[in-house]
Amino acid sequence: MRPDRVTAPATALPWRWIRPDDGWSDGAGDPAYNRPVRHPHAFSAERLWRDDGLYDVILVLGHNDAPPVAGMGSAIFWHCWADAKPTEGCVAIDKAELLALLPKLAAGMPVDIV
Repeated sequence: MRPDRVTAPATALPWRWIRPDDGWSDGAGDPAYNRPVRHPHAFSAERLWRDDGLYDVILVLGHNDAPPVAGMGSAIFWHCWADAKPTEGCVAIDKAELLALLPKLAAGMPVDIV
């Protein structure tokens, strides 16, 4: 969650505020592939602090993470959408709707996307 754009959520999910230097590795040669990193980072990494608001609220969906396999997908999140633009593999919904769902979610809960 981005502290300058949302208030602390009511949720049972583990969470923390994102920081301007937070990232998520998407570099297949990175030992930290598909893991959180800090910028500057020596390998390719998504920036989580964005101007477009997409990551104001961001949930890690758990794709390719136990353990991560390089090249099999990284940075797959459930996040806010902007202007109904398609994502690159993530799930995106309206920020108000995502915030309204947070109190209903718990760690490990399966979520069906239909």
